[in-house]
Amino acid sequence: MRINLPTWLTLFRVALLPVMVMAFYWPFRGHNITAAIVFALAGITDWLDGYLARRLNLTSKFGAFLDPVADKLMVAVTLFMLVETHRGGWPGIVMAVTSAIIVGREISISALREWMAEIGMRATVRVAFLGKFKTVMQMLALIVLILQHEKDAEALRLYHIGEGLLVIAGILTIWSGLYYLRAAWPALHDDPIPVIEQDKNA
Repeated sequence: MRINLPTWLTLFRVALLPVMVMAFYWPFRGHNITAAIVFALAGITDWLDGYLARRLNLTSKFGAFLDPVADKLMVAVTLFMLVETHRGGWPGIVMAVTSAIIVGREISISALREWMAEIGMRATVRVAFLGKFKTVMQMLALIVLILQHEKDAEALRLYHIGEGLLVIAGILTIWSGLYYLRAAWPALHDDPIPVIEQDKNA
């Protein structure tokens, strides 16, 4: 199997995951800034590999499989780390509930796509702007929360901004998930399924 440039970038993104985790927990000076930079770099490679794949026509089956897996791994692991470090009180509750919504939606939609592929009726839905907006809000929220996860008094205001962005991302996550459910609903009633264009960031 020949691995092209976009797929190498995706593999690089996967390799950044343990680096981010170590930086997040290792108590060296500036570890939170390092972890935030690594996460932001992963986000940049997410955009870049998709851009290069479309621009240079370097798509592959392996890359199409690995890209969403890498994205979901990075987001899910980051959310788990943030929940673990923000226990108790309303901030912990907000973090846990929002994270559960985001991860739960990703699991549900992945299962829905797999089921529809098995029955040979792969319905997708056009949510290009909504998906991209959700992804931007989610990435910004996680970068801010990684940067300020220790919540010292001087950084508390910025931390609350990150919380707010994550809540917005959670709402958009539910909204975009409903599009997938609406597209798949006819299959649940044995009706013809419309095929609509999909955005991978949905």
